[in-house]
Amino acid sequence: MSAKSLPRRVLNRALHHLARWVPGATTIRPFLHRLRGVKIHGRVWIGDDVYLESEYPENIELQEGAALSMRCMVLAHTHGEGSVTIGRRAFIGPMAVVACTAGRTITIGDGAVITIGAIVSTSVPAHTVFSPPRSKAVAMARVPFCGSSLDEFLAGLEPLKKDTAK
Repeated sequence: MSAKSLPRRVLNRALHHLARWVPGATTIRPFLHRLRGVKIHGRVWIGDDVYLESEYPENIELQEGAALSMRCMVLAHTHGEGSVTIGRRAFIGPMAVVACTAGRTITIGDGAVITIGAIVSTSVPAHTVFSPPRSKAVAMARVPFCGSSLDEFLAGLEPLKKDTAK
C-alpha cells in the first residue's frame, strides 16, 4: 500500500469515530465505513461502538448479510498489514476481537458465528461456531478487591478445589 496523506488519515479517523456512535446499523454506519475504504458488499449490520481497522480500512471486507455486534473489533494490522474478510451472513459477537498479523489474511467463513468475547487470530471455516472457554470460578476472595491493597487481595485468595470449580 502506498502511504496515505496526513489529511486522508485524519479524515479516515474522523469518519471512523463518527461511525462508531451515529445511529443506522444498516444505513449510516456502513456508508461511513465505505467512505473510509472498507469494502462492503450488499447490506450489512454494524452495531454500536464497532472498531473497524483505523490505519488500513481498505483491508477489511464485509460480505452481504454480515453482522458485527456492539463493541467488537476487526484489526487488519498487527506488526504490519494483513487483511480480514467477513463472509456472507457471518456474525461477530459483542466484545469479540478479530486480529490479523502482517502478510496474512483471515477469513471468517460464510455463516460462521464468533461468540461473545472471542479472540480470533486465524481463519474460521464456514458455518463454524467459534467460542472461548466459559469463565468459571477459580478462587474464593476472602479479602474484598475494592478498599484493599492488591497485596492484601492476593494474599486473601483461596483456590477452589477441583470438584467445586465447575
